[in-house]
Amino acid sequence: MRELKISAAELVDAARERVEEVETQDAIAMVGKESVVFVDLRDVRERQRSGFIPGSFHCPRGMAEFWVDPKSPYFKEVFGEDKKFVFHCASGWRSALTVATLKDMGFEAAHLKEGFSTWEEAGGPVERIDPK
Repeated sequence: MRELKISAAELVDAARERVEEVETQDAIAMVGKESVVFVDLRDVRERQRSGFIPGSFHCPRGMAEFWVDPKSPYFKEVFGEDKKFVFHCASGWRSALTVATLKDMGFEAAHLKEGFSTWEEAGGPVERIDPK
């Protein structure tokens, strides 16, 4: 077995120490506010299976750095808005790493500490796509 210098869990822990983490209940209170954009990093299949935060913007994890960079040919206008961005994934790991990288780039954002995993049970609204 190959030995790594740092584990994925250690990377996440280090990221969490330097980014803003939003508790689920606090995030639920932000839903519907014009000043807040929830950014869903999960795979499209996760969104289809579990639903998503109403009004959230879907940004695949592998595109985040490119979509927030105004000098990138992949830049998305939503990231140029003067709003609070709260990124999330399923458990808070991918979003912690993403927000730490974006912070290194100079893009301020927060992430949903527990991810979408506790959202619905905490009373958060969920939108689902009708599979028909």
